[in-house]
Amino acid sequence: METLDTPSLSDSLARQAYRVLEQMIVMLHLAPGAYVTEKQLIDVSGHGRTPVREAIQKLEWQGLMLVRPRVGLQISDIAASDHADIMTVRCRLEPLAAALVATHADERQRERLVDCARDMSAAAATADMAGFLAADKRFDDIVEEACPNRFVTGALAPLRSHSRRLWFSTATVEAMDRSVSLHVGVIRAIGRKDAAGAAAATEKLLDDLSHSA
Repeated sequence: METLDTPSLSDSLARQAYRVLEQMIVMLHLAPGAYVTEKQLIDVSGHGRTPVREAIQKLEWQGLMLVRPRVGLQISDIAASDHADIMTVRCRLEPLAAALVATHADERQRERLVDCARDMSAAAATADMAGFLAADKRFDDIVEEACPNRFVTGALAPLRSHSRRLWFSTATVEAMDRSVSLHVGVIRAIGRKDAAGAAAATEKLLDDLSHSA
């Protein structure tokens, strides 16, 4: 029997389908402005109709996909002009989220963040952009999970995906190396339970991102 704390199998599969499709959008494998069908998304994600439909709903809510009645599904265009507005909000909320995580994360969450740092560093060593972005997404998910303020995380979630896609569209190996180093700074501060240090390290990361797109 399921408990309230245990996600259902369909929820788990929906999360998996979402992660696959979100990364394909971020890495431009699903091109901005392109029209796609539900069947295409089922095929490329490797998941069934129900998980993919739930993933589509989340992607639509995040503004990464448009559901056009009688037309179909469209991947949202990239609007470079959105970058400044996205970063304005992230710079206000994300240091707060990092400080809260440094205070409230449990030991397993801190360990998983260290795993992310390790995977990011390994990706940088081999210029593996896909590996870095997957680890970066996991970092965001753990921060969202560990942050006790759901209104902060709810506001940040769609912005991070848009920001990741904008970053990737102009990314270089040098930019990835800088981002890895700055993420590691945030993760170390969270590991020390240093709320002020986590906020300051996040501000440095966001400053770099603000000048990368």
